[in-house]
Amino acid sequence: MNIPHPIPYQGSKRSLADTILRYFPDKVETLLEPFAGSAAISLSAAAHQRAKRFHINDLNKPLVDLWRAIVNTPDKLAEEYEGLWHEQLGDPKIFYRKIRDEFNLTGRPDCFLYLLARCVKASVRYNANGEFNQSPDNRRRGAAPATMRSQLLGASCLLKGKTSFSSKNYRDVVSHAAKADLVYMDPPYQGVCGDRDSRYLASVQFCEFVEVLEQLNERHIRYIVSYDGRTGRKIHGVRLPDHLNLIHMELNAGRSTQATLLGRKDATFEALYLSPALADELGEMKTIRRFTRGEQMCLLETRA
Repeated sequence: MNIPHPIPYQGSKRSLADTILRYFPDKVETLLEPFAGSAAISLSAAAHQRAKRFHINDLNKPLVDLWRAIVNTPDKLAEEYEGLWHEQLGDPKIFYRKIRDEFNLTGRPDCFLYLLARCVKASVRYNANGEFNQSPDNRRRGAAPATMRSQLLGASCLLKGKTSFSSKNYRDVVSHAAKADLVYMDPPYQGVCGDRDSRYLASVQFCEFVEVLEQLNERHIRYIVSYDGRTGRKIHGVRLPDHLNLIHMELNAGRSTQATLLGRKDATFEALYLSPALADELGEMKTIRRFTRGEQMCLLETRA
């Protein structure tokens, strides 16, 4: 299935979405993404009809405004993007800086979409004042208007009429989760973020995050967390603590870009955690192999 992904976003779970969907329960009323980013999991879940409704949240308000425009007014956004794309052709470098300044003043969704399509490595960067400051990739002009229109309309078709939006702290979003819902969390990783990283407007404190997961466990909420992992033998960040009773596994995300640049073949493995409530429910449908505490991998295989 060719799933539309209108927002090019470094760190997107697009390549892992099909694997992550294997660990969804059979019935999901609302899929909540508190750290939505490119909303790759919501798009894939919608395409495969794995949830009835969706909630897209991100602390980055212009990103949520962009998602609202993608879902509710895709034709208008496509026309605006096409206008910017053609207007850039005279001097793409100067035009990019002009639109970047405009976006930092207004937060306009069409400007943001253009910047995401043109910036280096599809990677957002923010300065200490919260302003977008990533440079343009001068080797390309961004997705052609026809291609972008197709992606926008496709995403809207999947999500329109069944998606709500917010720009809140993730704690506020998950506090409204019900037992029939599923929460998918892909927070800024410890291994790359630390106290502050220019890719994110705000970091997520490890102790606070653990506390939120404890509260979700107490309420028997089903959730999945993508959090850190390793590249080769290098481990990024600290594993979520054992007392949360999470099922932990590693997903092969392919060869590390940095390792490739250095002439190595190290693969990146991203950690995935399943909540106790979700693991218990899946245990009725799947065979779950639970490893001892010191082991890294947990396998779920569909029952024959």
